[in-house]
Amino acid sequence: MEEIHQEEDQTIEATNIDTSVNADIAFIADTASKIKDEMAKVIVGQDSTIDLMIAALFIGGHILLEGVPGIAKTLTAKMLSKTISVDFSRIQFTPDLMPADIVGTSVFNLKESEFKFRSGPVFANIILIDEINRSPAKTQAALFELMEERQISVDGQTYPMSYPFMVLATMNPIEQEGTYRLPEAQLDRFIFRIVMEYPNLEEEKQILHRFNNDFTAKVTQTVQSIVNAKDIKRCSEIVEKIFIKEEIINYIANVVHETRNHGDLFLGASPRASLSLLKASKAMAAISGRDFVTPDDVRAVSDAVLNHRIIPSPEKEMEGITAQDIIKQIIQKIEVPR
Repeated sequence: MEEIHQEEDQTIEATNIDTSVNADIAFIADTASKIKDEMAKVIVGQDSTIDLMIAALFIGGHILLEGVPGIAKTLTAKMLSKTISVDFSRIQFTPDLMPADIVGTSVFNLKESEFKFRSGPVFANIILIDEINRSPAKTQAALFELMEERQISVDGQTYPMSYPFMVLATMNPIEQEGTYRLPEAQLDRFIFRIVMEYPNLEEEKQILHRFNNDFTAKVTQTVQSIVNAKDIKRCSEIVEKIFIKEEIINYIANVVHETRNHGDLFLGASPRASLSLLKASKAMAAISGRDFVTPDDVRAVSDAVLNHRIIPSPEKEMEGITAQDIIKQIIQKIEVPR
């Protein structure tokens, strides 16, 4: 009889664990779905971009959105921020922008006869930086500590950022006049570089119909905040617990290791890229409603994670071979775990 009771207790315990896991996965999938539904009120298409943005939000990553003007880079970032009830800040980078303009500065208070720190626009939860490559290196460098450590040091004082914290930067790859190339160290701090493409013909028609009688884009005002900081924190904790088997961890390591030994590459990916692949794969699995990672999850994020962390050799660049082309070759070459 004791053995029967022990078996029943173990069964009940296992059932409770499964129920808890299922509830967590359902919560994160539902949260992602709600964000997508709100953004879909304004944004047409860009499904993979939105999935990657939500994944980055859940794992505390920063995003570089790259694309030609008018492709809704800024609008997509703003709509994501509107779905979350946190502080939002937008900074337009220009050639004359100084580090103190974004970080803040100490101002002398005559009444109290002491310096007081006046915080800049980076003190928000979600920061949209438009045309990040428009500002000189010293202003870009001011973002290094902010993006990596989630804090700012000014006059010997350290000011932490509040949770959640996310930088969404946009960049136009066409115009090079009056721009400053982002250093590799800064690019590496973005978990994703998302290259936004033109909409297809059907999506173009949907855009025209949607804004046919809405020239001032009033539809953007209908987007509601449906999640808060606590929801994002819970999603982050759930993503951490997503199961990934040893074979897929080895698969990620093999993909990144191949970038360091590929004859067409001048620079391969760092261990930070491996960790980014791991985190992003877990997030994509959770968004898809699964509590385990598959090779498809790794492949879905591999380009966005790696394309700004590798550099083709000068010979391949002259031939028109891009980082994305080489990533495809590597993904096809590495054996997929079963």
